[in-house]
Amino acid sequence: MESWKKPVNIKNVSPKEALPGIFIRTLTYNEDVTQCHFILKKGAKIPLHDHLFSQNGFIIKGKMKFITEKGEFTAVQGDSYIFNQWEKHGAEVLEDTELLETFSPTRKEYYPTDEQYLPNKDDFL
Repeated sequence: MESWKKPVNIKNVSPKEALPGIFIRTLTYNEDVTQCHFILKKGAKIPLHDHLFSQNGFIIKGKMKFITEKGEFTAVQGDSYIFNQWEKHGAEVLEDTELLETFSPTRKEYYPTDEQYLPNKDDFL
């Protein structure tokens, strides 16, 4: 797989609804990492889950409550966070939120195609 070599403008990437009220745009990816932009609507929830991927994020705007097995924390505009591989985590969207997340290793199920690239919620989690 060849990584993207040109800048990717967010305006040129159509969002896909991954879960109710949660929209994802895969911006860039290569063999090592995947970077995604998310729009999350107030009241949307991401169930507690874990995965192979280290996941770090940055809140562009909005407010989220993240839940882990060790507790919970609130992140707001300007905050960053990280979840380690296999660390159980979930979230509740407290305000309309926009964020960037990077996953490592790469999340091939998030690669864009001509068709919906998140065929079901299990691929999102």
